[in-house]
Amino acid sequence: MAVFPKRAINWPIAASMGFIHLGALAVFIPALFAWSSVLGMAIICVLTSAVGVSLCFHRSLTHRGLRLAKPLEYATALLGTLALQGGPITWVSTHRAHHAATDKDGDPHGADRGFFWSHCEWLIRRNEAVPNHAERRRLAPELVADPFYRFLDRNNVQLQIALGILLFFVGGWSLVVWGIFVRLVLMYHSTWLVNSASHMFGYRTYKTDDMSRNNWWVALLSWGEGWHNNHHAFQFSARLGLRWFEIDIVWWLIRVLKLVRLVDAVKVPSREMRDRLLLAAPRVRTPAVNVRS
Repeated sequence: MAVFPKRAINWPIAASMGFIHLGALAVFIPALFAWSSVLGMAIICVLTSAVGVSLCFHRSLTHRGLRLAKPLEYATALLGTLALQGGPITWVSTHRAHHAATDKDGDPHGADRGFFWSHCEWLIRRNEAVPNHAERRRLAPELVADPFYRFLDRNNVQLQIALGILLFFVGGWSLVVWGIFVRLVLMYHSTWLVNSASHMFGYRTYKTDDMSRNNWWVALLSWGEGWHNNHHAFQFSARLGLRWFEIDIVWWLIRVLKLVRLVDAVKVPSREMRDRLLLAAPRVRTPAVNVRS
């Protein structure tokens, strides 16, 4: 088993993550609880995480598994930016780097380095595999060429602050705590579990040269993103839940958007493509054990 040395902490990112998690603890102050704030948090979570990150950033912009009508593409990219996981250029280039060297040297959050590295340590420690400015231009040139995407990338923190101010005027500190801090913590960990748990726990349906697994409970937490072995086998596919029982909420949304002609060029693997990569006997809940220092 490979053993990887500890890396220096990236203090600005670590402090930001710590601040957001500490802010979420204010949810336990009784005066800040309101059912309207919980509902507001749930709505914003669906819009920024399911629609913004999963539909737009991941399935459309990164893998081009579908094409959104341009106004809808821009609107959903703004929503994805409000997930505070980086702007579209940063997010897409990092994810493309992940697919270029999955679970190997060069993967920004490779599970070969262990669960906690792939979950969140890759963000809060020095990480040369995260694309720099030049690499972002190479990995996502079509986004870098778009002024709107450059604006979102430069101003993702400012846009989050603007959202916080808006929520304060709508619902006071209660909505700020739930709609910003609690939402971000829930969204972060559901996204990070795709990088960590879905590369270590679950079953494999298709042959891939990485550690990706299909994980049902991660899929439920992440709108369908947890069907990760399917995704790594067919990166171009707009549909991640490929078997009848693999619930993929974002795929249902794509079908609705296609019905009303807001989406086209939807890609899914053919039966022949799936059969070629099918494992003879998929293993259920097989953990990929890793050792790290």
